[in-house]
Formats: sequence, structure tokens, C-alpha cells
Amino acid sequence: MELGLGLGFLLVVVLLGSLPLRSESSCRKGCDLAIGSYYLTPGLHLNLTYVGSLFSQTYQEVYLYNRNLSSPDSVPAGSRVNVSFPCDCLGGGAFLGHVFTYQVGKGDTYSSIAATVYANLTTATALAAANSYPVNNVPLGAEINVTVNCSCGDADVSSNYGLFVTYPLRPGDSLASVAAEYGLSSQQDLLERYNPGVNFSAGTGIVFVPTEDLNGSYLPLPPRASRRSHSWNISCTLLVTSKVRPSCIDHLSDDTVPPNGSVEITPHVGSTSQLAAFTADKSVEFSYEELARATDDFNLTNKIGQGGFGAVYYAELRGEKAAIKKMDMKASREFFAEVKVLTHVHHLNLVRLLGYCVKDSLFLVYEYIDNGNLSQHLRGSGRNPLQWSARVQIALDAARGLEYIHEHTVPAYIHRDIKSANILIDSNFRGKVADFGLTKLTEVGNMPVQTRLVGTFGYMPPEYAQMGDVSPKVDVYAFGVVLYELISAKEAILRTGPVTDSKGLVGLFEDALGQPDPMEHVRKLVDPRLGDNFPLDSVHKMALLAKACTQENPQLRPSMQAVAVALMILSSNTEELVFDGLYAKHPLINLMSGR
Repeated sequence: MELGLGLGFLLVVVLLGSLPLRSESSCRKGCDLAIGSYYLTPGLHLNLTYVGSLFSQTYQEVYLYNRNLSSPDSVPAGSRVNVSFPCDCLGGGAFLGHVFTYQVGKGDTYSSIAATVYANLTTATALAAANSYPVNNVPLGAEINVTVNCSCGDADVSSNYGLFVTYPLRPGDSLASVAAEYGLSSQQDLLERYNPGVNFSAGTGIVFVPTEDLNGSYLPLPPRASRRSHSWNISCTLLVTSKVRPSCIDHLSDDTVPPNGSVEITPHVGSTSQLAAFTADKSVEFSYEELARATDDFNLTNKIGQGGFGAVYYAELRGEKAAIKKMDMKASREFFAEVKVLTHVHHLNLVRLLGYCVKDSLFLVYEYIDNGNLSQHLRGSGRNPLQWSARVQIALDAARGLEYIHEHTVPAYIHRDIKSANILIDSNFRGKVADFGLTKLTEVGNMPVQTRLVGTFGYMPPEYAQMGDVSPKVDVYAFGVVLYELISAKEAILRTGPVTDSKGLVGLFEDALGQPDPMEHVRKLVDPRLGDNFPLDSVHKMALLAKACTQENPQLRPSMQAVAVALMILSSNTEELVFDGLYAKHPLINLMSGR
């Protein structure tokens, strides 16, 4: 849904007006994690599945932050449920929040949606300002934007707290009761400093409360966070200039491009009016008209694929074959992530971004990789089986691409969705890592951080699936699963019987490698299409490398640099390579070279 200038500006004014003000404050960026305290109103669906549906989460994701509940299927009325979400910098830097979408049901009004459905995490006034439908005539089935405010902390108050709960006050609440609920009875003044001028006994409004993470610890304010990163700001001048109608970026003037050629990205806000508020290197400019001509108005005859975030079309642009991904406006977070990564990162083994466009839909233009993806080659019909040497080479190519984003970019990146379908293969059977829509930035040397759960089941390591912990070792684990796929051509999750029975590929290989004669058991798992045309010793070594990558403890997994070196040795046809100087740093080399 598109916000016009008036509506967009009004939304910001409304949201700012409902929050306590701290002068000279603004947000420069959001944070990966905030918590919403959701009150379960009597008479509604009192289970985590319903709550998760409001916040685009599964009940498992909601349950992760509510382990105190005896059953996720039945939650007592009057309870509060914690819901995690990313906290974005919205309104051109005016406030922090996240925009969810809700499909209007029978009898819904802005008031009932705010008070009952979203348990006062938003307001009817904010809903009316964020959406173009009349207050008294919100159509059944319409999708509306629901903005929930959040906080990332404030260094002027304390640098010891970086995770906050958005807590809607209810009748009977007080400063003492809220502080007690979060173990802050002796620090009531801290809550007052984070919420200046708020009457905790008013029974309405929201406050921000420091809270512990899943490990029971208080996350400190990140060192590089803005000195003021609360959800309020008293200056709205920038918002007027940034609320422009989006269009494709075409022939940007020199003064719109930053001196370093970098991309300025506005995080996801759920509104098209924000999507034009960024600049990018002039090498990625395309007009909508040019894309439409190249695809015959996105004719189905040019459609070559369908992914989770949109359709992909073949085109020829400016003398080069291209693949154009057309995405829904709701995928703006993934769109921004890909643009940000691929305009900064260039490597032979990473798919190349040629351009982008924003007009009614989101468009990403990539180099065209004409030989499909690894999953199609391993399991698709009508293709010749990949020879073993080609599989090793593709593994090495993908490892080098991941090593590059982990080790050689500043900041470093974590892909978070490595799988065989996201490794493209060119006409020379060389691999390229693709689909950076879920990529996360990380500072070199940082400890794992907690974030919302994204990615593909079967490729997620335990610490990520259970706790949301993200580090480069998340990609290492997923890459280990891909290695098992290269050996067996099996899916990451296998059905073993009835629909509900399944087994992970990791477990299948761990069983085989744990047998008295592991090589023989691994042989039984090799892709039958290879026949006997594979060196069993090489297959066994790749399986052992995959096992190292999929260790349950992330600290025991190798780095992608070590994995790439190991695969380089495995792919070599000679035993004369000398790597003695690397053994201490890369013990996997001993394994690959048979020492």
C-alpha cells in the first residue's frame, strides 16, 4: 500500500505525538532485536499459533521467547507473551519501529485492531494515519500496515542495556509493578529515565523496559550505536523531503552519489514511500521502461523461475544476458539486503548484481547464469549427473565465495541461507553463491548475536534454530549440509515413512560415519547416478569435512577459509602440494592430504 506525502507525514507526527520526547534525538539505524509484550485478551485464540500469525512468525519462533509457558497450545487469558521482531529506523530517521501487515477480518475497525488484536502495541490513530482507508470503512480482506514502536537503548541513560521490551500499560500497572516484573525493583529510576514524563499508573500508552536475552543476560548497547536510539524525535523536517513517490533510479546526477560510491539503504518500513530514499552507485541504474521492454512487459514466456520472494525473468540488457527478479513491495528488507551487499562485494564466485529498480514492484537485475542451480543438477530430471570432479570444484567455488564475505570484506557478512538451490552453476560448471536477501552484517571478531529466525530448515544449526544465535559458523554448518548433498544428491530433510516422519541428512551421514566400516557405509549413500565413477577415498574425505562443518558446537566448526583450503587440496590431482606451513592453522589439511 502506498503512502502519499500527507499520510506519511501524518503517521510520523501521530507516532511522535504518542511518545515521550527527548530533545535532539534521532535514529541512524535500528537494531536486530526488540521484544513486544503481547497481552492475551480473554475470548481470543489463546495460543501461540494465533499470536505468531499477527507477527509473521511460527509458534516455534514465539515459543522461543516464552519457555516459561507449560503449553504453547493453550495460554491463560490475561497472560503476556513476548514477541521478537527487528527494530527499524523509520520515517527518514525520525523514530524506531517495525511495520507488520494485517488482513482485516469481519467486524474489524482500527480501534478493535489496535486495542484487541494487537493488544495496544499500536493505536487506532496510528493505524488511520498509516493507511489510506477511511476510519469508518476499512474494507474486509484489506491488508493494512501496523506500526509497533520499539527501542534500541540510549547511551545517555546507560550503555549497559541494548535489548528492550515495548510494554503497553494496562489498568493496575504502576512503576513499581512494571519494574518488579522485569527484575528492576531496585532500579525504578532507570525506567523513569528511559521513559521521561510517563505516568506508569495511567493504564494506557507504552513504555520501554530493559530486558534479558534468551541466555538470561542483559545485552549491552552496541559500541557503534547512535548516542540516541529511542523511538522518538522532535524534528520532522527531513520527513517532508523524503516522502517522494518512488520510481526507478535512472541517470542519477553526480551529487546524488556518495563520494565512496556506497549505497545508503533505508530499512524495511512496509511502505513504498520509503523505498526511494536511498542512493546507489551509478553502475546499477535501470529504468522501469528498459526492464519492461527487455521482458516484453514481463511476459510469462520470459519467466524462468519462481522463488520465495518473487518471479525471475530472462532479459538481454545493454548487450548482456540478465536475470530480473521481480519482488513484491513486502520484500523490501530482502531487496535492500541484496543491493547493499552486492554493490559493495565483488568476487568471481558471487553472483553479480547489474542493477535495480523501484516502481510499484522491486526489481533486482543479475548476471544471467545459464546452467541452473546445484539442487536442479543433483535432483532435477533431464540433466546428466554431475561428475565427481565437477562436484568438488563447485564445492570449492562456493566455499571461496563464502570465505570472501566472511574474511575479506569490511564489514563482514553472514549469508544465512546457504543451500544447494542458492548455488548457481555456469556453463563451465563453476559455482556462484546467490540470493543475499537474508544476509546479515557482522563486525569482525564479534560474539554471536541473536536475531529473528530466517533461512531454510534442514540447513540451520542447533544454536540458530533454537536460540537465534548468528555467527559465520551458521553458514559453515549449512555448507556442510551442501557437501552431504553433493555426495548423495539427497534432500536436506528426508521422509522416512509417513508424512510426519523425517530424518535430517546430517543425522543420516553421522550414522554412517559412526559405523565400524564408515567408508563402506558412506559408499551406500553416494548418488546412484554416479555408478562406480567416483574415488571412494575422496568421497569419504568430503564426508568427514562435512561432519566437521556440522558439529553441534559452533566453536568446533572450521572457518570457511579452512574449508576452502581443504577443498583445494581435495580437488588437486597431485599429492606433491606442500602445505606444511598451514597445518597448525588449518588442521583439516592433514585430513584432505591423507596425513
